[in-house]
Amino acid sequence: MSANEDDDARLVVVDDDPMFRESLVQNLKDDGYEVTDFGAGQPALDYLRAGHAADLVVLDWRMPGMTGIQLLRAIREHEIEVPVIFLTVLGDQIYEEAALHHGAVDFVEKSRSLSILKKRIELSVKRADAAPAGEGPSGDADAIDTIGHLELNRETSRAYWKGAEVPLTLNEFRIVDLLAGRPGRDVRYRELYDQVHGAGFIAGSGEEGYRGNVRTLIKRIRQKFRALDETFEAIENYPGFGYRWRDDKARQ
Repeated sequence: MSANEDDDARLVVVDDDPMFRESLVQNLKDDGYEVTDFGAGQPALDYLRAGHAADLVVLDWRMPGMTGIQLLRAIREHEIEVPVIFLTVLGDQIYEEAALHHGAVDFVEKSRSLSILKKRIELSVKRADAAPAGEGPSGDADAIDTIGHLELNRETSRAYWKGAEVPLTLNEFRIVDLLAGRPGRDVRYRELYDQVHGAGFIAGSGEEGYRGNVRTLIKRIRQKFRALDETFEAIENYPGFGYRWRDDKARQ
């Protein structure tokens, strides 16, 4: 019997690599998920358009015919409101930005360990099962942390600003959680990057190429907060070092 709290969650896995797909699907089934898999994008789209329910779609990016990003666009064009997570070998920042821009909830590189891949899928499913946006924070009070106008629900990986949900991806939530958990304290670029990709992961060009990735991530997070509150200034920059979450209590 699986110990997974999300037993019976319905996943759709789309990947043209039969060995990777078979391994992932079997592991997810062993964890209690109901999984339907496809080796190409069009059959997966046809399946979803036919009305088959899914709690999460797990997509590869680079596939013959319809690519993963094209499938994501088609899913949204047909108003199929299912969460999508990318698992891909394409680790460049431009691919992650494109996926998130088109509404993916997470972007994970296949080079990560299977346990991490499964954990990211589990978190995505939990988030999809949580209360709809606009109903405010919910869940175990012990999992909710309040920092000024910010509320973080770690049970569902949801963030709220002045009562409104901020549509953060799992990676973005982790960054906000790390910063807000240390109000007024500076957090290095490297630590912020490691929060998303794991310690020692190499990215970008040059010894500190990861900094550009972090700057882009912070920019995207700020934009999401400012879409709800144009006066948002809680994330402060420490040039050459990293970022901090502003400590409003210390300013009072």
